[in-house]
Amino acid sequence: MPEEGRPALTRRGFLATSAGAAVVAAAASSVHAPLPAQAATAGPAGRDAIRPFRISVPRKTLVDLRRRLAETRWPARETVSDQSQGVQLARLRELVRYWATDYDWREVEAKLNAIPQFVTEIDGLDIQFAHIRSRHANALPLIITHGWPGSVLELLKIIGPLTDPTAHGGRAEDAFHLVLPSMPGYGFSGKPQGTGWGPDRIGRAWDVLMKRLGYQRYVSQGGDWGAVISDRMAAQRPQGLLGIHVNMPATVPPEIARILAAGDSAPAGLSPDEKAAFDSLDTFYKRKSGYSSMMVTRPQTVGYGLTDSPVGLAAWMYDKFAEWTYSGGVPERSLTRDEMLDDITLYWVTNSAISSAQLYWENNANNFNAVDISLPAAVTVFPGEIYQAPRSWTERAYHRLIHFNKVDKGGHFAAWEEPELFSTEIRAAFRSLR
Repeated sequence: MPEEGRPALTRRGFLATSAGAAVVAAAASSVHAPLPAQAATAGPAGRDAIRPFRISVPRKTLVDLRRRLAETRWPARETVSDQSQGVQLARLRELVRYWATDYDWREVEAKLNAIPQFVTEIDGLDIQFAHIRSRHANALPLIITHGWPGSVLELLKIIGPLTDPTAHGGRAEDAFHLVLPSMPGYGFSGKPQGTGWGPDRIGRAWDVLMKRLGYQRYVSQGGDWGAVISDRMAAQRPQGLLGIHVNMPATVPPEIARILAAGDSAPAGLSPDEKAAFDSLDTFYKRKSGYSSMMVTRPQTVGYGLTDSPVGLAAWMYDKFAEWTYSGGVPERSLTRDEMLDDITLYWVTNSAISSAQLYWENNANNFNAVDISLPAAVTVFPGEIYQAPRSWTERAYHRLIHFNKVDKGGHFAAWEEPELFSTEIRAAFRSLR
C-alpha cells in the first residue's frame, strides 16, 4: 500500500513505536542470514517473480477505525453471569476502550516490517509471505501455515527459536529456514475472485512456493487450517515433502464420527482418553460450533456485520480466543490485549472478514475426522485444544507416526501461547527427517 503520514495515534506515541521497531530490527539482524538470490531481488521475471513487500496501512484507515469505535452502538448486557451467551459486555467494552485510546497498530506493523517479507503470484493469486533463513548450516526448510481467527502474527515468537536454536536452548543441527505464508483471503495475500481455493489447492500452491524459493526438500507444519493444509499436502505427497507436524490432528475414526454426527451417546469400550475426546467433541458440536456453521453456509451474510463493525469483528474473534486458549476462558492469561488486538486489527485493515470466512464454505468438511496418511507425520496434543487426540486414534490416521507427545500447557494457538514449548516440539518432531 502507498505510504501515508503517520500521526501520533496513541499515548504510547512515536518514540515508543520507533524504539520498539529498533529492538525488533536488531534482534532480526542477529538471526536472518542473507536470502537466496531469487528471493533477495526481484527474482524470476513475469508471474513467477518474488517481490519485496512492506506493510504501510494508510492513516485514513486507522482514523476511520477510531471513529467507528467511538460511535459503537452497544447491545444490552447478557442475562447470565457467565460466558454461556457469548462474549460478556463489560469485558468487550474494556477491550474496545483500550483499542480506541491506547492501542498502536504501527508497533506491530514495525515488527512485521523488521522481518523479510515478499509476495509472489501463484495460480493467478498474489501470496504474501515471510521468508526467514537461518544462519546455521544445513537448516531444514519448514513452511508453517496459520489458521482462523489467527494469522502469521501467531508465529512471530517462534522465529528466533526455530531459526537460531543455539540462542534459545537448542542445537545448531535443529535449525530451520522458515516460510510463513498468509493463506489466500487472509492478511495481505490476495482475495480469491472465484471459487476453488480450498485446502487442496492451497497445499499445491505451498509446494510451488517452496520450490520457487529453491527448496527441494522441506517439511510442513500447521494448526487449525494449517493442520488441514498440512494433512492435504501429506496426502498429495509432492516430491520433496519429507513429513508434517500438526497440532490439531484429524483422528476421529469413522465409527465414532457417525455416532457424534447423530448426536448419540458414547459407545461402550472407549479408553479414558478416547472417552474424554468423545465428550469434548460432543460438546463442541452441540454447543460451540455455531460460528463454523455460519461461515460454512453463509460467509457472505455474516461478513457484512464483521466488515462494517470493528466491534462486531472483535467480538467474533475474541469469543474464540476465550474458548480456545488454555486460559480457563480468560484469554488475557495466555495472550496480551495488544497481541489479540494486533490480530483483530490485521483482519480489519485488510478487510478480510468475508474472504477468510469463505475458506469454510470452500472446505465444508469435518476437519476432525480421521485422515489416511502414510507420509511421516508428527503430532503434539495441547491440553487447551478443542479436543485432545488419543494416541490410539492418531496411530490409525497417521500410519507413519514419527513423534507423538501430550504436553501440559498451551491451547489451540500453540505457537502464540507457548512458543518455547512449541519450538521444542517442532525440533523433536522433525529430527529424524534431517
